[in-house]
Amino acid sequence: MTGDDGAGLVVCAALRLEARAVRRGLARAPAVVVGYRARHAARLPDRTGVAVAVVGFGGALDGRLSPGTVVVADEIRGGGKPVPCPGARPLAADLAGGGLRVHVGPLVTADRVVRERERHVWAADGACAVDMESARVAAALPDGTPVAALRVIVDGPHHPLLRPGTVTRGLAAWRVLARTGPALERWAAGLA
Repeated sequence: MTGDDGAGLVVCAALRLEARAVRRGLARAPAVVVGYRARHAARLPDRTGVAVAVVGFGGALDGRLSPGTVVVADEIRGGGKPVPCPGARPLAADLAGGGLRVHVGPLVTADRVVRERERHVWAADGACAVDMESARVAAALPDGTPVAALRVIVDGPHHPLLRPGTVTRGLAAWRVLARTGPALERWAAGLA
């Protein structure tokens, strides 16, 4: 996807809802639905020269992160060796410059929705957010592929997922996610 269409970025999301949101702000990059827990990661390009951004909703591990905060991973953890995310700080600065609340830190990929006890364990290890796709997507990419992981917080220690208010927080997170596309495209262009 680098030659003909000029896109040096592929954005992937677990849910169609997330992909639809981020597509609103993308000029050229495609948004691919990889499914819950990245079951369809084979849909991603297997060519070098394409940066990949994993985006969507996530859960806060750090109680200081409120719903609507964008977490930009500087490292993806889960299942194997941590994957560094080049350019996390400039991407975060770009998003913050657009008026979004942004936090940079490690992201953990879990096999299931995490409960309070797991949140405390991973937070104590320095992680700030959790998802169910980023590490799986990163593992499916060719070596050397630049990867970014961006999650908009919906739930957390003070805002449990399975409680009233989740739908409202989800809609607000969708609106935030819809504003991230231009910064993601600039991040990918800056890697060239």
